Amino acid sequence: MALRFDALWRNLRAGDGGGRDASRTALGIAGGKIAWTGPEVELPGFERTPQYEEHDGAGAWVTPGLVECHTHLVFGGSRADEFRRRLAGATYEEIARAGGGIVSTVAATRTASEEDLFATAALRLRRLMAEGVTAVEIKSGYGLDTPTEAKMLRVARRLGRELPVTVYTTFLGAHALPAEYRGRPEEYIELVCADMLPALAGQGLVDAVDVFCENIAFSVAQSERLFQAAARLGLPVKMHAEQLSNIGGTQLAARYGALSTDHLEYAVEADVEAMRRAGTVAVLLPAAYYCLRETKRPPVDLFRRHGVPMAISTDCNPGSSPVLSPLMTMNLACTLFGLTVEEALAGYMRNAALALGRADLHGALETGRDADFALWDIEAPAELVYWVGARPCRVVIRHGQITYRAG
Repeated sequence: MALRFDALWRNLRAGDGGGRDASRTALGIAGGKIAWTGPEVELPGFERTPQYEEHDGAGAWVTPGLVECHTHLVFGGSRADEFRRRLAGATYEEIARAGGGIVSTVAATRTASEEDLFATAALRLRRLMAEGVTAVEIKSGYGLDTPTEAKMLRVARRLGRELPVTVYTTFLGAHALPAEYRGRPEEYIELVCADMLPALAGQGLVDAVDVFCENIAFSVAQSERLFQAAARLGLPVKMHAEQLSNIGGTQLAARYGALSTDHLEYAVEADVEAMRRAGTVAVLLPAAYYCLRETKRPPVDLFRRHGVPMAISTDCNPGSSPVLSPLMTMNLACTLFGLTVEEALAGYMRNAALALGRADLHGALETGRDADFALWDIEAPAELVYWVGARPCRVVIRHGQITYRAG
């Protein structure tokens, strides 16, 4: 059967990230999917649909659209004062225990209108899109009650409808203990599992379920109750694990086949082995490590040795990672965690898609996947990781349509 294209992109460069120039590449698009890709000299005959358009990439380097697999984009208020306090010597844990941190953002998010939350989140999201992002995960977790968690997730869904980016929602009701449940964590977890999660899932607002398993948040036993509730609803799980200490969260996440465990500074070899057996992705968040001035790095060599895929994300949030640059985050992953250029690029493409359970759609330029890709003014992919503060993204295409053009 003859190929039919809605659009054809010619005169592109693509390669393995090793710095070698590539022969000219073409991408044929039909129905928002990649219908054909390969060297332009091998382009087969095809039919043109009535809406057919042909584009000259002018020698730009083409990559898959970047995938942001861990963000907290929807929130109210600001925590710039906490940044000042951390500079003066206060730790993240000290601020949290004193009523700051997540709980302070909860208060601001509860009082913010849905329109205000949408407007501020849209500004943040557009900045990510301008650096090549075509798919993003957005977590709740700054409501900690059913109405506000629902408000946050509705805003995330609306972002996906009104902006040209694919949005996946994650319920993070077990992010912190709200002030009204202080001293009663078991009662709050019961609320999350028995009421909040079923109600929000029933409204079609939840794609996955997350939990902050840590000494200052929720225990392994409490996290397991949430995972059991997610399993009853057929929802995949993920976990903020081993960020500040090792309390066994990763082992639990692996037993439940978690899509990912994230942060992982305090993970040990037994955790990594469990992740390998479960097929769980390690999501590294170097911007949070940088902003919190942490000193213990995640065990990158163990992930390599055991073949655990490493994804990278900004962890964009108002407290521990007020960062809106995927390119800077890749640089931090290399300079702070020791990733190679190739690992950093895979971490924002194929492995990030794996961390969302969407590797069939995103993260690679292959026939049948979503036609999500970015064009860059660079001589080799290493420049995406090398420069800090450069703006090399020329064009972003999602589902075959141009969604961003520089200038």
